[in-house]
Amino acid sequence: MIIDVHGHYTTAPAALGAWRDLQVAALKDPSKKPDPKSLKISDDELRESIETNQLKLMKERGSDLTVFSPRASFMAHHIGDFETSSTWAAICNELCYRVSQLFPDNFIGAAMLPQSPGVDPKTCVAELEKCVKEYGFVGLNLNPDPSGGHWTSPPLTDRHWYPIYEKMVEYDLPAMIHVSTSCNSCFHTTGAHYLNADTTAFMQCLQGDLFKDFPTLKFLIPHGGGAVPYHWGRFRGLAQEMKKPLLQDHLLNNIFFDTCVYHQPGIDLLTKVIPVDNILFASEMIGAVRGIDPETGHYYDDTKRYVAATPNLTEEQRFKVFEGNARRVFPRMDAALKAKGL
Repeated sequence: MIIDVHGHYTTAPAALGAWRDLQVAALKDPSKKPDPKSLKISDDELRESIETNQLKLMKERGSDLTVFSPRASFMAHHIGDFETSSTWAAICNELCYRVSQLFPDNFIGAAMLPQSPGVDPKTCVAELEKCVKEYGFVGLNLNPDPSGGHWTSPPLTDRHWYPIYEKMVEYDLPAMIHVSTSCNSCFHTTGAHYLNADTTAFMQCLQGDLFKDFPTLKFLIPHGGGAVPYHWGRFRGLAQEMKKPLLQDHLLNNIFFDTCVYHQPGIDLLTKVIPVDNILFASEMIGAVRGIDPETGHYYDDTKRYVAATPNLTEEQRFKVFEGNARRVFPRMDAALKAKGL
């Protein structure tokens, strides 16, 4: 199988965005707060939004299953308060669940959390439990910066985050460390904020000893790990100066990277520097970079081509990247596939 571990519902029907606009506008006038029940999206609308977009490209590119979560830039945890985020997360998660029910062979869910700046992360636990127990979700997206580019939260190694980690361990869920929209004009959302956060999350984990407390905790750092593979020597050297263990012992039992890197040299570097057991196939299709590369004539986010073409992987290693590692890092997904005889 070709398992894409990084997909977002970026093509949701327009009614979702329109409802969100009403919710945000009502922050100034609570009397205009929209009822979640007023959002009406039919199964036919969901089917059309998927069949003409993600599913079409999956068939064209040859991928089988996508770990599917709400649109990352729509999370916007910096907007409103916890109630705002709680209502919005519930709506977005339910839509992804409905997609997974309409296309059970092609999509399986990962949860958006109702995070809010300055709010105890334990308030996210109820939504996470619902997504696991009622929706069968197999992972979650964890935003290390709910402030939207101002970084007001403690580092990921702080006990502040432990209520979420405890549930992750209990349910054997990996978290993709994924920020949302930047409201800081210094940081372009997808060109800077996302990649900054990937690098920052890795460095926070390097500085701390989180995995001594949670030896089975698993983080997936997207977008190829931001600057991490390119500066692997810097991180090895910093770990050495901090008297930390070697990175393969300190972090690589718990941290993994995806292949959302949009050119061949980038994938070649990733697969040369990072151990193959720590690389999971992903494309984030119809996401941050949607155009066609004039140098190749193919979509930038058709990452399967790069993984297939790199000389740095044997066929056995390619299997790990495309399927084997995903099954290991997402054990609930592996169990769901095995239940289907796959």
